[in-house]
Amino acid sequence: MDFLSTFMIALRALRTNVLRSALTMLGIVIGVGAVIAMLGVGKGAQTRVEEQIRSLGTNVLLVIPSSTITAGARSGSGSTQTLTEDDAIAIGREIPEVEISAPAFRSWSQIIYGNQNIGAALMGATPGYFEVRNWPLEAGRMFEPGELASSGKAVILGWTVATRLFGADTPAEDMIDRTVRVRRVPMVVVGIAAKKGQSAVGQDQDEIVFVPLNTARTRLFGLPQGTLRRVNNIWIKVAEGEDMKVAEENVRALLRQRHRLQPGTEDDFVLRNMNEAMKAQEEASRAMTMLLAAIGGVSLLVGGIGIMNIMLVSVTERTREIGLRMAVGARGGDILSQFLVEAVTLSSIGGLIGVAVGVVAAEMVGQSAGWRIEIDASAIVMAFGFAALVGVFFGFYPARKASRLQPIDALRYE
Repeated sequence: MDFLSTFMIALRALRTNVLRSALTMLGIVIGVGAVIAMLGVGKGAQTRVEEQIRSLGTNVLLVIPSSTITAGARSGSGSTQTLTEDDAIAIGREIPEVEISAPAFRSWSQIIYGNQNIGAALMGATPGYFEVRNWPLEAGRMFEPGELASSGKAVILGWTVATRLFGADTPAEDMIDRTVRVRRVPMVVVGIAAKKGQSAVGQDQDEIVFVPLNTARTRLFGLPQGTLRRVNNIWIKVAEGEDMKVAEENVRALLRQRHRLQPGTEDDFVLRNMNEAMKAQEEASRAMTMLLAAIGGVSLLVGGIGIMNIMLVSVTERTREIGLRMAVGARGGDILSQFLVEAVTLSSIGGLIGVAVGVVAAEMVGQSAGWRIEIDASAIVMAFGFAALVGVFFGFYPARKASRLQPIDALRYE
């Protein structure tokens, strides 16, 4: 018997009990739909984490001041200024693994243009900061040496700040050379930073403005003369191919030496490996994706058990039909293939419906929760293929049982 004839017989058998066939497929539909939806959500989360890793820059270390203890109470990190611009210079000069060491001073400020008044992060930085963060400019130029040395009134706007001040329809090139007020100080826009997107904690990285480091410390915050070279973070880029752990330990040792910390004394700074933090989050996201997919796989197995159950019932109900077909010349292999094709057809149709259900469910979850969803062809092929395999696996025993019936016994069955 050819495959087409076997397939048509299988379809007729399934149409005979449409409701029963539909209920049997339901487990497969739910299982495939759950697998595709969960893989779509998980893949979107992984892609977002990868983008966040790239947005931080590659091979990045971040140094911030540590917490302090006052009257027995520990304050938060950064509550005291223990880092200096000279620390950043020493790191870049004395540690061979370090490619760039960029000091920065971060605070908050109001930015005013016309009748627009926007609050944003204010970053006093050098061009090295943009290199560490892999943060190019959409338009304009970087700070010039003269502006860095003389506390020039130049500002680079983050994408969110720029579009809110000047309008989303304004070309980036037309935003250059306009004058905005940062902490009531008029400053000329010399550049627009390219869009970075959200950070790992959901913060808009583009809601920021950049000014020369000395400008932030002298013109905008008026720090006392004794703290003019203070910074509240140092961004470090480790050279490609160098060991991040070695670089991290060398930076720690150098800073402890410069800060005259005795053995056994706590660090007065915090050193963070940004790549490790993001990769840990990526691994957690991947593990959660696999867990969710496994839950969907359990639904598939339950659906497979339902197929086995209904095929066993079908074999029992059609015992006389099986005996009649054998009596007129059908072989055991023909009977085996007939019931096996029925089981695979049942699971495959359920798999196709499940694919559609999974795609729709994933999109609905993404829209309602605001999550990023990515469904690739491999996930669809995998889920559908697994559904077909479930049909083969759980349909084989009933089909084999049917093929082993004796014609005379089958014809006598009541």
